[in-house]
Amino acid sequence: MKKDTKLTFWTWVPDIQKEVDLFQAKYPAVKVEVVNVGQGGAHYQKLRAAIQAGKGAPDVVQMEFDKLPSFTLTDNLLDLSPYGIGDLKADYPAWVWDGVTPGGKGIYGVPQDTGPMGMLYREDLFTAAGIVIPKTWDDFAAAVSNYRGKNPSSMLVNWAPSSEANMLGLFWQAGGRPFSYDGTKNVKINLAGDAACKKVTAYWNDLFRSGNIGNEPDFADAWYQGLNNGKYAAWLTGAWGPVFLQGTAKSTAGKWRAAPLPQWDPSKPASGNYGGSTDAVLKSSENPIAAAMLARFVNTDDKAALTLANEQFLFPPSTKTLKNPAFADAAASFYGGQKVNKEFTDIASTVQEGFQFLPFNDYAASSYDKTMGKAIGDRGDLNAALSAWQDDLVQYAKGQGFTVAS
Repeated sequence: MKKDTKLTFWTWVPDIQKEVDLFQAKYPAVKVEVVNVGQGGAHYQKLRAAIQAGKGAPDVVQMEFDKLPSFTLTDNLLDLSPYGIGDLKADYPAWVWDGVTPGGKGIYGVPQDTGPMGMLYREDLFTAAGIVIPKTWDDFAAAVSNYRGKNPSSMLVNWAPSSEANMLGLFWQAGGRPFSYDGTKNVKINLAGDAACKKVTAYWNDLFRSGNIGNEPDFADAWYQGLNNGKYAAWLTGAWGPVFLQGTAKSTAGKWRAAPLPQWDPSKPASGNYGGSTDAVLKSSENPIAAAMLARFVNTDDKAALTLANEQFLFPPSTKTLKNPAFADAAASFYGGQKVNKEFTDIASTVQEGFQFLPFNDYAASSYDKTMGKAIGDRGDLNAALSAWQDDLVQYAKGQGFTVAS
């Protein structure tokens, strides 16, 4: 780390230069260029193009958990095991660490943020409608109906058509394990045969067909307005949601609160995860040691990790940061002074282990839009759509040379 070295770091985290500056202060010989090439599809499209071209790829790259398997399958990521990253395992809940070890082989990223799922709700609207925070999904279904009955022009919640990650989070919470990947060309796809997935799908099928919940696209103008004007009284989302909401529904400051997801079995509190990312190292990096150190430092140095949590508002994946009073005990004025971080920290401890993504989750998400998403948008048959999603994924996987188990 004393040799003059240049690294390129692709990330969409705003102001991450602060954490990089801390790294460079400790390792002044290592110069880091931070580049934001876009978020979501644009980020991965440019990354794949650079990899294919054999030039221009970064040393370190921000990568969501559900994308790691596709890049390990193509052997583009560096296994960080020889670089001491395995020493960090005890700092994370098992479900987080599972996310950086696709197929159970190697370590392909340092966790940066996660999205344990909970419920954000308008306390004033719930109180006015006589709605008690639903503890179970049966309670939630009753609340949906009761709220709609008292507020015909609004709904308790919206569920967007194009939100595969959100639905997978609910499958995850219910104990669904529809996918597996062993790190080679063997996958399991069992959406239509997984009892928990079928339970969740049937549940939401009834809600959509009742017409008592919304089904408009999220992260669009109408949806933003719905959160601002009281059209929707709750939002089921990941731990990144509280900060996102306070930036997009400013007129409702002080009226929102956070709570755990409704439960299938309240005696066994459970949640799933929606979102989150890592920092991975490209196998093509000419400076793998410095790159691995950068990925490690940005996410695990005490000051850097706390800055990511409190200034960039990434929900921390490590138990150490989650328990840090400077994070957990912060009172959020947008949520009436509630310690929202603490609420989601408690939820994070209930996320179940063993959920895996397919090594072609980009395709799985687009296929979801055409099957499950279309059924949600049309208020059609979600149960049939689940089977259609299953069939399409199996056909795709076999076409790509995978051996598919169900």
